[in-house]
Amino acid sequence: MIRRDVELASANTLGLPCRAERFLATDDVATIRDALRQAVVRDWPLTVLGGGSNLVVQPWLPGLTLQPTFADLRLEEAGQGDVLVHAGAGLNWHALVEALAERNLWGIENLALIPGHVGAAPIQNIGAYGVELADVFERVHLLHLEDGREAILGRQECAFGYRDSVFKHALENRVVITRLVLRVSRRARPRLDYGDLARRLGATPTAREVVAAVSAVRREKLPDPAVLGNAGSFFKNPVVSAERARALLERHPQMPHFPLDDGGVKLAAGWLIDQCGLKGLREGQVGVHDRQALVLVHHGGGSAAELLALARRVVDTVQARFGVVLEQEPRLMGRMTR
Repeated sequence: MIRRDVELASANTLGLPCRAERFLATDDVATIRDALRQAVVRDWPLTVLGGGSNLVVQPWLPGLTLQPTFADLRLEEAGQGDVLVHAGAGLNWHALVEALAERNLWGIENLALIPGHVGAAPIQNIGAYGVELADVFERVHLLHLEDGREAILGRQECAFGYRDSVFKHALENRVVITRLVLRVSRRARPRLDYGDLARRLGATPTAREVVAAVSAVRREKLPDPAVLGNAGSFFKNPVVSAERARALLERHPQMPHFPLDDGGVKLAAGWLIDQCGLKGLREGQVGVHDRQALVLVHHGGGSAAELLALARRVVDTVQARFGVVLEQEPRLMGRMTR
């Protein structure tokens, strides 16, 4: 049933105040299709909301806000030790990681404790500790918002990139994801070459042990959204040309940098922000986290306008010092006024 004037502060991990003009949470495809028909006939703007973990919501969501709650999980043997994971879009992502690790299935253990729902994972091409969703992605099931038409997209069609996908471009605000299919393995494939994971684990860890280690690292560095509002990393790690990286390293020889296969060089946005003296900065009810400068936090009682103003200050400061432009990672959703 479509509800009216629904408060969604608890439905976004930043905890920002937001009201939806109309709101529908459902795991029924027929109900979604009916709601989409109403939206078209009545010319309602449409917003799709997942776990609210990688977005900045403004105070007003006009039209219809749709939250798919499909939370089913099914495993399919695929031969040679591979297993296909069919996961509903409304399933909690970390719960999925834990469920697979309990079965000692390998592939997404490095993506532990990433907040949000399964349906948001391909939009962002979530990644952590040397692994991206694209590494295990098989296909995604979705509905087109314009007519409720079902479709299935493979890896090529999703155009995955660093924190990027077709869902941020050609299909942005045009589809609702209902199900994700991943290919994982019964064969142990630990990826421990990122950060200090290898130091925390033995030579032959179980998938559960990797999940525990990754979770411990994340808890040490990142605030829990249930305690301190945040949307995870607020800025992408910028990629610059090799020539630009060399020039920066001449002035900042300690600067972390990671050469890429295409010749570009990825820089650490958190380091750049920290070098500008912004870590721990607080402006009103928002701030830069005191342990991880990549994360902007909401202390409560603040607004999207405050947070976006702080983000602009961070971007301008980094650009002024390093000549590097940071790009916001969370999507912006809604309007400032009714």
